[in-house]
Amino acid sequence: MLTLDGDASCLIDELLPEEVRLLSDVLARVDQILDDPAVLAGFRRHWTHTALGQGRPSIPMATFVRLMYLKDTTGWGYERLMAQVSDSLQLRRFCRIPVVEEAPDESTVRKLVRRLGHEVIDEATRAVIKKAIGERGFRPRALRADSTVAAADIRYPTDVGLCADAVRVLAKAARKVSAAVPDATKHVVNRSRAVQKRVRAIGRSLRKRTGEAKAAVQTLTEEAAARVSSSLRESTILLAQAKASTATAEGVSKKARARAIARLEGWIGRSRRVVDQVRMRFAGEKIENRLVSLFDPDARPVRRGKLSAPNEFGYVVQLAEVTSSTKPGTTALLLPPKLAAGSTNENTLLPATAAEIAGLGIRLREASFDAGFTRVATEKALPGLERIFISGTPSNTGSHRTRRRLAKFRVGSEGRISHFKREYHGGRSRLRGDQGARIWESWAVLAYDIDTVARM
Repeated sequence: MLTLDGDASCLIDELLPEEVRLLSDVLARVDQILDDPAVLAGFRRHWTHTALGQGRPSIPMATFVRLMYLKDTTGWGYERLMAQVSDSLQLRRFCRIPVVEEAPDESTVRKLVRRLGHEVIDEATRAVIKKAIGERGFRPRALRADSTVAAADIRYPTDVGLCADAVRVLAKAARKVSAAVPDATKHVVNRSRAVQKRVRAIGRSLRKRTGEAKAAVQTLTEEAAARVSSSLRESTILLAQAKASTATAEGVSKKARARAIARLEGWIGRSRRVVDQVRMRFAGEKIENRLVSLFDPDARPVRRGKLSAPNEFGYVVQLAEVTSSTKPGTTALLLPPKLAAGSTNENTLLPATAAEIAGLGIRLREASFDAGFTRVATEKALPGLERIFISGTPSNTGSHRTRRRLAKFRVGSEGRISHFKREYHGGRSRLRGDQGARIWESWAVLAYDIDTVARM
């Protein structure tokens, strides 16, 4: 059951000293912004009509949004977040949690993040931007957009590492299916030790001469892939037995049985892709849509051309900010982020950014981009602007002074991205999958805009 706002007051709260009951200046300004009903309007629309008055009550959405704001600005995990809020009278008061009540369990907050998705958070971000325009005198006139990588929460991928993951998860999922379906009797051998032996051997082989090392690595990787193929054959037989059977083990629900079968089927599909990638790699074939993690199957390689990190793995996020001027240090608000997996061209995400601008009713005069944008596609996505500046492009119009001003304005987006990643932890998504990355980045942008509007 949806609860938008809770009653944070109680007699004990009123008896506390005034200096304890008062919020800090920063939290007081943030609290004032989050008190706007428009910020929570999207949460009401998200719930179905029947959920508004039925079911187990959730934590108040006013409390939930404040908890997530603290999480994004501090970098705390869910457990530490709830421990800190529970132990602090001021944070309790900010989050609307009375002293006499227990703080919500971390699992409640964690599950709500996934359930709500990113759309409702983007709607709250739009409400904060409209509040800045309507009440704080913010007049957006210029736009600058740039892309960065939201790294997936995975280790650096290697073919043999993926093979090691595959044999382990197949064996684990097979045990759960055997426990849920009595008629599924095919045993899936856990070949983790055999594959790990080859992982260690590859580490030793890399110290050899270049030609010898390459040959040794290929042999060991193919041997690891062969172990995965053996586990796949056994898992496929087990899956067929489980699907053909109607029996369910005692104490196992039908939903748990179906969930175990579906999980095994999913691991089989991903493990088969690992074997195919190994074969294609050594056959010299081009690998499209390369799988880099079994646990985050949506993540993709991103080639950014940086010397420090030429290859990253995750998602490309376009961060577009609207500003009131092009002067250094001007106030800027981030639009809801746009995201795609893998190496995505800058202009691919720009139409979605342009749709955000149109939806907010913002009229811009100038826009500045880096050299990754093309002029034709950019002007098509953003028609009607007086001037579009693309760094390093000879077709930029205007005087030397104007071009110099817009070039400096564009460079500021690099600092903004660095600040966003450092202070609001938008650089690495701790939620897996494409939807998880979108949720993570949307919360970070919302926290950034709330802080910016609070300082206006």
